Amino acid sequence: MAALLHWDPDEFLNTFLSLFVALLLGAIIGAERQYRQRNAGLRTNALVALGASAFVDLGMRLTGNEGATRVLAYVASGVGFLGAGVILKEGANIRGLNTAATLWCSAVTGGYAGADHEVEAILLALFVLAGNTFLRPLVAFIERRPIDASATEATFEVRLAVSEWERDAVRDLLYEKLEAAGYPVRRIEEFEREGGLELVATLSPTSVVADELDAVLRDLEQSAEISHAAWSSRASD
Repeated sequence: MAALLHWDPDEFLNTFLSLFVALLLGAIIGAERQYRQRNAGLRTNALVALGASAFVDLGMRLTGNEGATRVLAYVASGVGFLGAGVILKEGANIRGLNTAATLWCSAVTGGYAGADHEVEAILLALFVLAGNTFLRPLVAFIERRPIDASATEATFEVRLAVSEWERDAVRDLLYEKLEAAGYPVRRIEEFEREGGLELVATLSPTSVVADELDAVLRDLEQSAEISHAAWSSRASD
């Protein structure tokens, strides 16, 4: 009965508008994720935006702007945990970072709506859609560009196939050649392979000139103890 006695039509309409805008904008943001078949799609983004809006609106109703500010801090951390649930690690690849960031932006969109800044909420939703849509061609263009080893900071690995009996001598030779070429060695590991061992030297994250590293490998292959030599690179952690 107390709720009916203290019911304020204006406050109710304001809350309805905030929740409606948050749900609508969250659904629009989520529709793009749903179209691309991401883990967190239309309903998830819509509910995140709606929940954030409801929390902020309730905080304002109870204690004004101060309450909304406190609630926003908890919303930001809470959605961070929710976003962690859509991040997947598959081997050396990590998926879901963009979807997690989109969930975070959906929460902020709902926060704007809950704080009665619907126009700003619409603006943010448009920017989120622009980031997920119009930046994709730029990302594709950058990823299709050939990688220049001398212009990247990466972790490089040198792999040598050797016999078990020559392991120690080749390890010393590998370390000596790489150090002489100016490429410090972080560690050298060995793995059992059919017909012998494979030594893997991991270089410290640095810029590598491909021709220089190729020259080191050609020099190493002159040794009778080494049956195969190659190098590869991967993004630094």
